[in-house]
Amino acid sequence: MPLAIVTGASRGLGLELARALARRNWALVIDARGAEELERAARELREMTEVVAIAGDVADEWHRGVLVDAAGDRIDLLVNNASLLGPSPQPSLAQYPLPSLEQVYRVNALAPLALAQLVLPRMPDGGCIINLSSDAAREPYAGWGGYGSSKAALDQLSAILGAEHPELRVYAADPGDMRTQMHQQAFPGENISDRPLPEESVPGLLALIEGTLASGRYQARELAPDEASS
Repeated sequence: MPLAIVTGASRGLGLELARALARRNWALVIDARGAEELERAARELREMTEVVAIAGDVADEWHRGVLVDAAGDRIDLLVNNASLLGPSPQPSLAQYPLPSLEQVYRVNALAPLALAQLVLPRMPDGGCIINLSSDAAREPYAGWGGYGSSKAALDQLSAILGAEHPELRVYAADPGDMRTQMHQQAFPGENISDRPLPEESVPGLLALIEGTLASGRYQARELAPDEASS
């Protein structure tokens, strides 16, 4: 049974991807900051597969070590999905509190790399790392300097990891706009009901996981399953 670590898996895209992996008979190690939400997700997923759920913050070194130790000696897939938006509403860079920006970078860029560093010695050839990115990593949206630049850093870290580990598949995956709690926090008071649900981005992520595409950056909702195996 293949094993995956999926961070930020108590709701939204992380939970939807964990559900899809569970249906495909993947064993899961999942985490989230909220213990109650995480346990609810774990109870549901345990009806389909083996699940270890550990509440905590991926920015915490001890927590990362516990996650990897719980996964065991072989980790086939790492999904760095946990992210931090930062202040809401989003401030301009001229007014961005630097301690908050530092925390955004710690969660969105440094923690995924730190977790990958622990996972790499346990990942077999052909293993897969997916780092969830954003269009804000490429487009200079006013007010998105903190989150967007942290995801741009994650994109480059992903690209270099892929170049340094040709035996693996390392992807930065942009899931597109989604109707999630984080997206609502980014637009407080606005109606985001027109955004696609997170599950609409899952088929593209599965195409990366189950396919043979070279390491790189991909837009999940534009990725057809047959393209990923070509």
